[in-house]
Amino acid sequence: MPRKEHHVVPGSKGGWDVVKPGAQRVSVHTETKKEAIDQGRRISQNQGSEFIIHNKDGRISGSDSHGNDPFPPKG
Repeated sequence: MPRKEHHVVPGSKGGWDVVKPGAQRVSVHTETKKEAIDQGRRISQNQGSEFIIHNKDGRISGSDSHGNDPFPPKG
């Protein structure tokens, strides 16, 4: 079963998008990266998904796990 994910990525026409892989539409479009991160994190927490943040060049700049982590830390 593929893991559930949400990504913050640069929008195709400017701004920033929160996208779910395989979806036909963006979940959220915002003008700033901070707004996209805030709204995307809320969506990810509600849906228990991985949350992955990208830079303008497409590289991953951070991530959070809001789902059932298969490798939780000990202790």
